[in-house]
Amino acid sequence: MKILSRGIRLPLAALSGLLAGFAALAVAELVSAAVRPESGPVIAVGGASIDRTPPAVKDWAIRHFGTNDKLVLQLGILAVLALLALVLGVLALRLRRTGAAGVLLFGVVGALAATGRPDSTSLADALPSVAGAVAGAGLLYFLIGRLTLRGGTSTDPGANGVEGSPGEEGSAAEVADGSLGWDRRGFVIAAGAAAAASSGAGLLGRSLNDSRGQGAVASRAKVTLPRPASPARPIPSGAILHTAGISPFVTPNADFYRVDTALVIPKVDATSWRMKIHGKGVGRPLTLTFQDLLERRLIERDITLTCVSNEVGGPYVGNARWIGVPLADLLKEAGVRPPSRGGPADQLVARSVDGMTIGSPVEDIMDGRDAMLALGMNGEPLPFVHGFPVRMVVPGLYGYVSACKWLQDLELTTFDAYDSYWVKRSWARKAPIKTESRIDTPKPFARPKPGTVMIAGAAWAQHRGIERVEVRVDDGAWTPADLAAEDTADTWRQWSLPWKATSGAHTLTVRATDRTGRVQTEQRTQTIPDGASGWHSVVITVD
Repeated sequence: MKILSRGIRLPLAALSGLLAGFAALAVAELVSAAVRPESGPVIAVGGASIDRTPPAVKDWAIRHFGTNDKLVLQLGILAVLALLALVLGVLALRLRRTGAAGVLLFGVVGALAATGRPDSTSLADALPSVAGAVAGAGLLYFLIGRLTLRGGTSTDPGANGVEGSPGEEGSAAEVADGSLGWDRRGFVIAAGAAAAASSGAGLLGRSLNDSRGQGAVASRAKVTLPRPASPARPIPSGAILHTAGISPFVTPNADFYRVDTALVIPKVDATSWRMKIHGKGVGRPLTLTFQDLLERRLIERDITLTCVSNEVGGPYVGNARWIGVPLADLLKEAGVRPPSRGGPADQLVARSVDGMTIGSPVEDIMDGRDAMLALGMNGEPLPFVHGFPVRMVVPGLYGYVSACKWLQDLELTTFDAYDSYWVKRSWARKAPIKTESRIDTPKPFARPKPGTVMIAGAAWAQHRGIERVEVRVDDGAWTPADLAAEDTADTWRQWSLPWKATSGAHTLTVRATDRTGRVQTEQRTQTIPDGASGWHSVVITVD
């Protein structure tokens, strides 16, 4: 038997660390199936990271990665875990118990993250991280034992039953009689078995976690949306422009933007769903089922939603046809009065099943606008990614103060008494959508030919409506664009302008004016604390 040189032992020790990390995650995935998917360590740590991410970093992630920001975060966590596993594996070669203890420490971090999440209601959420860490630590300790030289070269007291010290790996005589060496066969068998068992545990856990949502999927498939008592009026024929490159007037569900903090999309069974309306000024608390909402008076409206993280000219705005229960009707039934009529509560806090809290001004919800608990989107039950079974939709307010998805609780309170999730992170308490416009075509850095070029895009000022859109080429005069017909004041409005393009580089700029006479401001601001502002410009070159 040949002595295993230190140069070979190091990569195998690192491999042992990776196998231990893989085993820890696989066992955690399997145990999370018995608890809940959100309790898994990667999801828990990822959620805790989102909760503690500064708003500027969060905006940077959305700006650079878009709706893939959550995938990037999880891949980043896995990359860090892999690196740490490599380090612990190498460390364990000399300090066997210390390396194993390091794996246990990361289990503690995962457990604390899981039990510290807003949606955590039980210490059982710590079990996946703890179980995974114990399995990973045990495996690392075992594998390193197969790499340890007979005779004791580990510096970890007790690693081989005696306290050793780094020294000579042995003499030729010792090698010849087999008294010094490593358990090559034992390591290969153990590593292979560990990899196979971990893969099996991980796949089984993932399969079980996926199956947990089958009841929710089946409940959604059975939903038939009733005909609304107040249907949306037909979209005017002149509201939809057919200019190449312009965003569609109605955004398909699959293309509708998604910005939230959920690393695992909640799948709620509509048959067991319940929602409470309670709190300050509620004379008659309500508990509602999904069927209760389906049987109530439903309205259908075209409403454009905008995310506060949408930068000037950004993509996080979309228009859909929503069907739901008027929220003001439910609040009145519960005995709620707006502050203007003596009501003691000025904030409605909506809570999601994933622990998200969103605070909306009661006055805005009850001022006559079509605020609703939405059940359907573009003619079908809400997609899971957009909040099935029930979400809030409030025209004229940015999503972070109005558009709670996967809704389960509505509490009346005051802004002085409670700060919702985003307000605690430096965002404004109240956030009406700003008057904005965007150039969809031509795209930045486009190279059209000289001649007539169609400039087109969309403008929005939900709940106020768009009165005028103007376009400027370079530093020239503002030219009124042709406005498409208005659907409602709560939807965006398409616009276009034919332009006689001449050769050279040009800057195209757009601005809008809403129905109150407010002209979109030129002043550029960031999205924090209450939405971006400024004129959208694109630079093109006419060849």
